[in-house]
Amino acid sequence: MTQTDATPHSVPDAPRRPTPAAPRRRWGRIVVMVIGIPLLVLGAGYVAYQVFKPHIYHGTVMQAPTRAPDMEGLVFADGTAVDMGDFRGDVVLIYFGYTHCPDVCPTTLNKAARALEQVGDDDRVHVMMVSVDPARDDLESLGQYVTSFGEGFLGATGQMSDIERVATEYGVFFARGDDTDGGYDVDHTASLLGIDTDGRLRIVWPTTVEVDDLAADLDELL
Repeated sequence: MTQTDATPHSVPDAPRRPTPAAPRRRWGRIVVMVIGIPLLVLGAGYVAYQVFKPHIYHGTVMQAPTRAPDMEGLVFADGTAVDMGDFRGDVVLIYFGYTHCPDVCPTTLNKAARALEQVGDDDRVHVMMVSVDPARDDLESLGQYVTSFGEGFLGATGQMSDIERVATEYGVFFARGDDTDGGYDVDHTASLLGIDTDGRLRIVWPTTVEVDDLAADLDELL
């Protein structure tokens, strides 16, 4: 008889089945996606809004800005004729006032000067005061007055008829007050008028505008 091997044959191990992912781990990834993606979208939207949000001006913005009226007949303190076309590409602040003004004129011009300092005294911004008191504001006194607020400040004057016409075209009122022992005052619209780089009357600021707000608006206009 043939002797058979008594050692039992080895049985191969059964293939292991992959362990299913834990349900908790799957739900974690889903939660991250559900919450994270919207947060990313919101974050991107916020950044885009901060970059592209419209500037809110601190004065009355002209809904249909038109070309700033000419100032034919007026001259600067150095005797040269005023030509608004010379300022194309720049920003101009126009103020109607007078050198003997006791309060609002110097206060407003000082605000304009401080706002210019904040925008770096940019030579593309000009401040012009049109005198509503030509009887007392001769060229020399007008020039000295406006440059006391800033070297680049401009003063303009002319015949009363020309000043009245220009003021009307810019929507400005003024009237001489009663004579007193100390002279007289002139009642006048005290707003600052903003001309943009396209030569259009764009915005009107009240006398109450803050320096920081005026500076921010000038930056935007530039």
